[in-house]
Amino acid sequence: MVLERLSIIDFKNIENAEIELSAGINCFVGDNGAGKTNILDALHYISAARSMHTLSDAQCLRHGRESLMLDAALRHDDSRTEQVVCAYTRRSGKTLRRNGKEYEKLSDHVGCVPTVVISPADTALISDSAEERRRYINRLISTLDRSYLAALIRYNTALAERNKLLKMHPTEELLLIYDNMLSASAEVLFAGRTTITAELRPLVEEYYALLSEERESIGIEYRSELQTAPLPELLLASRQKDFVNEHTTTGIHRDDIIFSIGDYPLRKFGSQGQQKSFLIALKLAEYTLLARQSGERPMLLLDDLFDKLDMRRVAQLLRLVGGEMFGQIFITDCNKHRLQHTLDEAGAEYRLFHVSNGEVSL
Repeated sequence: MVLERLSIIDFKNIENAEIELSAGINCFVGDNGAGKTNILDALHYISAARSMHTLSDAQCLRHGRESLMLDAALRHDDSRTEQVVCAYTRRSGKTLRRNGKEYEKLSDHVGCVPTVVISPADTALISDSAEERRRYINRLISTLDRSYLAALIRYNTALAERNKLLKMHPTEELLLIYDNMLSASAEVLFAGRTTITAELRPLVEEYYALLSEERESIGIEYRSELQTAPLPELLLASRQKDFVNEHTTTGIHRDDIIFSIGDYPLRKFGSQGQQKSFLIALKLAEYTLLARQSGERPMLLLDDLFDKLDMRRVAQLLRLVGGEMFGQIFITDCNKHRLQHTLDEAGAEYRLFHVSNGEVSL
């Protein structure tokens, strides 16, 4: 998929921008705080109807404004064209239209504009709690499989209700109802996470080897209590513990994805460069799975490209994503000459945009 034109009105620090984009590599350079990342976030907003950061819609408004609008002209790999318009106002909330038709549910837009983001914020996948990794896996599988998203919503709803009940000392019969609801959804989630991890593992290994020139071995492993017993058995065994803690202490909501390097935890034993290379390999694996599923090359967003990566690995990454398998690419960096030099060394063709105080120019 190619974004041919992006119109931005009152999104973060960008008052009004009309950007005609290359089908290949698009580079946005400027000082820190100029608005480079905001352009990528606007693109992500078009893709997912939300910021790629933990920001509310109101926080995406330009200071002092009451509304924002993003208008994207897109072309599919099979040459079909379409328009996606996302708008938000403080008074009426958010609307998303595709080819002039408004979505009844924003979740119906998931996967329609495939996008993969690589940014410094990805380090949370390694440094933060298991919840961050579950959120990532849930988002990825939901993009590939809508039935997974439906099961996830059902599970979370039943979990919240069960936790409320545990504070009220419910009967065994009532708890069993929610146990069955959780178990039915958990089977779908467990199967999805097992499958996606098996599909990601060889791809992550392959991309990491290309980025690091096979200097280190890495691993990715799915860990779940459901690997030891079915959820109904686990819930029954944890009854008294659940009553004492007044919440559900076992289940699919406690899963984790374990990242390793040389058979040791990546979080403790990986250098910053190794961790960043792993995360890039993970996102490129995600890209590959999305492309296979949709038959459409996602847009690849590389925010702050040189963050914690040496020049050699950056050049290797650019040579890799410059191949035919990858489509349109968006890069931000604060050092114009460094970026140009690296792209020229990689033999890549690109379009360079300057960003200053929220204004974009060639």
